[in-house]
Amino acid sequence: MRILLLIALGGGLGSVFRYLTAQFIDKNFASVFPYATFTANILGCLLIGLFLGYLEKNNITNSDLKFFLITGFCGGYTTFSTFSNENVQLMQNNQIGAAFLYIGLSVILGLTATWAGLMLSKL
Repeated sequence: MRILLLIALGGGLGSVFRYLTAQFIDKNFASVFPYATFTANILGCLLIGLFLGYLEKNNITNSDLKFFLITGFCGGYTTFSTFSNENVQLMQNNQIGAAFLYIGLSVILGLTATWAGLMLSKL
C-alpha cells in the first residue's frame, strides 16, 4: 500500500507541474505546434535522466524514491496519450509536416534529454 501511495503522490505532483507547464507555454508561446506537451515530455526525459543518474551516482537504492520520482512524478508529468492525440489532430487538419516534425523532435530530443540528464547527474 505504501508503494501505491508514493506513486499516487508523485503522479499527482507531476500532473500539477504538467498543467502549470502547459499554462505557461500556452500563455507565452501560442502556436499550432503543441509546444506545451512537447516541453513537458522533453523536460520529463531530462528529469528522469537526472533522477536516475543521481540515485546511481550516490548509490541510493531506496526503491521508495524511484517509485515516487520515476514512476510517480515523471509518469504524471509526461504524457504519451496527449502526444498521440495531438499528432492525430495535426494529421486530421492536414498539418502532416508539423506532425512528423513533432514526432521526430520528440523522439530525438527526448532520448538526448534523458542521456543529458544522466550525464549531468554524474558531474
